[in-house]
Amino acid sequence: MATETVGTDRGVGFAVLFGLLGLAGALVAFAAALAHSQVVAAWGFAAAVLAGAILVVGIHLSG
Repeated sequence: MATETVGTDRGVGFAVLFGLLGLAGALVAFAAALAHSQVVAAWGFAAAVLAGAILVVGIHLSG
């Protein structure tokens, strides 16, 4: 008796999307720190942390 399961790549898509968003936020934070703009660097860091948190939650929820 053969059983067949169908998987999904949704977890990979979440990881790629929010990983890239997190990387973009980190790059904004780094570039703003070089330009001595603490407010923009803080927002870039916040975006990177939020994207990372959504990435982890999305992977766990997609199972």
